[in-house]
Amino acid sequence: MNDRPSRSYKSRQSFDWRTAPFQHEIKSYTPLPDGRPRALPRIQFDFPPETKAQRERRETQRVAVRNEFIRTWKSYRAYAWAEDELKPITGAGLESFGGWGATLVDSLDTLWIMGLKEEFYEGVQAVAAIDFGKSNMKTVSVFETTIRYLGGMLSAYDLSEEPVLLEKAVQLGEMLYRAFDTENHTPLNWLDIEKAKDPEHSAFKAETNICFACLGSLTMEFTRLAQITREPRYYDAVARITRLLDRTQDTTRIPGLWPTNVDARNEEFNTSRHFSLGALADSTYEYFPKMHALLGGLDPVYRKLYADSAAKIDTHLLFRPQLEDEHLSASLLFCGDTHSSRPNEATLEPEMQHLTCFIGGMFALAGRLFNTPSHITLGEKLTRGCIYAYAAMPTGIGPEIFKVIPCADRSSCPWNATHWEDAILRGHGTKYSSSAAQIAAEKGLPKGWTGIRDKRYLLRPEAIESVFLLHRITGNQDYADAAWDMFTSVVSATRTSYANAQLLDVTGQTGR
Repeated sequence: MNDRPSRSYKSRQSFDWRTAPFQHEIKSYTPLPDGRPRALPRIQFDFPPETKAQRERRETQRVAVRNEFIRTWKSYRAYAWAEDELKPITGAGLESFGGWGATLVDSLDTLWIMGLKEEFYEGVQAVAAIDFGKSNMKTVSVFETTIRYLGGMLSAYDLSEEPVLLEKAVQLGEMLYRAFDTENHTPLNWLDIEKAKDPEHSAFKAETNICFACLGSLTMEFTRLAQITREPRYYDAVARITRLLDRTQDTTRIPGLWPTNVDARNEEFNTSRHFSLGALADSTYEYFPKMHALLGGLDPVYRKLYADSAAKIDTHLLFRPQLEDEHLSASLLFCGDTHSSRPNEATLEPEMQHLTCFIGGMFALAGRLFNTPSHITLGEKLTRGCIYAYAAMPTGIGPEIFKVIPCADRSSCPWNATHWEDAILRGHGTKYSSSAAQIAAEKGLPKGWTGIRDKRYLLRPEAIESVFLLHRITGNQDYADAAWDMFTSVVSATRTSYANAQLLDVTGQTGR
């Protein structure tokens, strides 16, 4: 709620996207589901009153997190204002997401939540001056522009009710809507802004190779824009994609799941062999339970999409790691990738991506929404897996991509040192004449790990996001303690004089 009178912000716009051509006519729009939203289960744990010591500890940690944000925000404000990013080592600005100030827009809701109202309203004034009618980049990512800019402005509007934020969201939404101007109204991966404005431009063609996340991760933002504006076109655009996913869910090589890349133009989803919840696929799955909640449970398709995919994720992608500490191993799960050379056959690739750490929060949230306690249990084990990956590294930060030995049976998985050593020797080829133990020491591999394909930490939030969700859902203080350990480790290893930078090697062997 806006706690002060709304200022008059002058919105900048060099082109009215409502006048842009839309060549593939749509004669009727899918309306938002109507009716009274259903009563959804309570998500958050019913926390008891804090003790004085608990409150003081939490407040100390809260202030530390807020101060770290303020420090980096001041650097952005001083050295890269209205740029997409601040380079954390040189302090220079960087255009990477259309040049409209991605960090500015994406941070508005955080400013509001942290009570930084003066900084928030200064940011709103800068957002009002954004011109979505042009860009220094020839093409912009529809996916990135939607989640960062449209999502950022809608979130900030919902919190503050500042009218200009909705005005800017509509301007951008109209631009992004042109990405659906294809023969079957599936979205483009990249939108050529000048071409989209030209009434004489050749028709856009749907993508024959688009990442699954790029196809299916636009639903939350466009649905919320439709709810606020009551403009059915925005919901129709993403509802068509949802119906496509519903039609194709059982047509893939692993029925229930979709591959990481699909042919949207021909609506073929059964040619790709690679299935993952990491890069190229992640957020489409994440949005299913969240869309159920956003629509008040009025469209059963999202529950169905989640339930059917979650069952196959559990069967084909989740695995228990074989570790020296068998008791610890029993409390963890990881999510790997799967390859399917033939329909209904799947081969696990036990490689964990940091991106995939979101899945613990997804399972736990859905477990609450759909009253499925077993999914909360899965969410806990997956989140503990990511906490373990952080704790296993000398820096206290988990790597971008790593591989471990998968257990053949989740219920029983005794440690087998010979199995681990053989896997290391196989994985590192004949160029190593060293023993497995020497290779593990050289590569920084804990027992049970067979490789770290990417040792970087890219300031990704997925792990601590799931930890936050599990704390709020279960009330277990262990998750809050783990989050604090993760935060302090990240700050210690990534802090620069301006902000925070990616870490090149979380094993600590090659420095920052």
